[in-house]
Amino acid sequence: MTQAPAATRATRRQHDREIVMLAVPAFGALVAEPLFVMADSAIVGHLGTAQLAGLGVASALLTTAVSIFVFLAYATTAAVARRVGAGDLQAAIRQGMDGIWLALLIGATVIAVVLPSAPSLIDLFGASDTAAPYATTYLRISSLGIPAMLIVLAATGVLRGLQNTKTPLYVAISGFVANAVLNVVLVYGADLGIAGSAWGTVIAQWGMAAVYLVVVVRGARHHGASLAPDAAGIRASAQAGAPLLVRTLSLRAILLIATAVAARLGDADIAAHQIILSLWSLLAFALDAIAIAGQAIIGRYLGADDPQGARAACRRMVQWGIAVGVVLGLLVILSRPLFLPLFTSDPTVKDTALPALIMVALSQPICGVVFVLDGVLMGAGDGPYLAGAMLVTLAVFVPAALLVPTFGGGLTAVWAAMTLMMAVRMLTLLLRARSGRWVVTGATR
Repeated sequence: MTQAPAATRATRRQHDREIVMLAVPAFGALVAEPLFVMADSAIVGHLGTAQLAGLGVASALLTTAVSIFVFLAYATTAAVARRVGAGDLQAAIRQGMDGIWLALLIGATVIAVVLPSAPSLIDLFGASDTAAPYATTYLRISSLGIPAMLIVLAATGVLRGLQNTKTPLYVAISGFVANAVLNVVLVYGADLGIAGSAWGTVIAQWGMAAVYLVVVVRGARHHGASLAPDAAGIRASAQAGAPLLVRTLSLRAILLIATAVAARLGDADIAAHQIILSLWSLLAFALDAIAIAGQAIIGRYLGADDPQGARAACRRMVQWGIAVGVVLGLLVILSRPLFLPLFTSDPTVKDTALPALIMVALSQPICGVVFVLDGVLMGAGDGPYLAGAMLVTLAVFVPAALLVPTFGGGLTAVWAAMTLMMAVRMLTLLLRARSGRWVVTGATR
């Protein structure tokens, strides 16, 4: 009678060790990424307001251009992890190379679009006449680093699939340090202004991509995997990523709509919204780290034809998601007197943000479940379901958000709509998880 509970405890400890081993370095790498933009902003900000405004517009465009292709990491992680579970490391790395070649092709296409259209894109975002030239300069130069950023995404997916999240952490930290040093040297030492900041970032990004390529190429040679582009493999990677692209675009649309609605409510509301959104994004990094662990672990179990292990790992990760969500929610509530003054001294903005901030805190356990199950289903290669579920969520969120200015409630109502959005996502993901239809074993789905 005591053996089963003991075995259960041992299994849970094993899952806990795996989750911590993968999630903690993944969190560090996720946090390091936005530090690139923060470093650029801190350095360029001393050049002048127009330069900083130009950087803000160009960075928003670049971030959007890269973030919509995050499926390069997600889909690659799942596919590589399955082959690792099946014991075929050669095929795993070959799959990863297909993802890297796809990243390079997409990156070249994006450059071809951005370079000639940079002034029009900047105008579309409403940059002022004084900021537009700086934004255009930064966007054109920085676009040369987009292939590198996409290679980093795909190669990160390869290493995550190989159950390695430490190397991406080391590369991210090194890239941040190199970016900061290069920015200072080129902006001030070489007196290149905002162009120096852009070139510093591009050099750092290609440096990171080179490190990843060295690691992946060594692995490919060690296991006898081909490095040449394979049309069928690249096409398969694109097909696996297409549903995740739909999912990501839907989520981006939700965030843009929420910001647009908050902007219509007034200056205090949009200012408070930006503060809360920055916090929400930081909290998301912590939960996304568990989701990344989920992608790697679930893919490995399914590749190893171990559906029972996959289900047990899923249950344990959901428990982790809820627990971390509760802790994050409590931290938000307890730290709100210290957090808000960091961003504003305006009492109106503080008063507007406070009830919405509490809404965010209360929603964190829901977010924990959503992020974890999102990662589980990605690891299972269940992209088509995730795309459909996200479209349903978008359809529910849009009318709820657009009715806020009509029915009132201010920014708190906007974040109530965001909480509704997360609740709908949780419902759709729980239904899928409990159905068991995501449990498809084998080296490929």
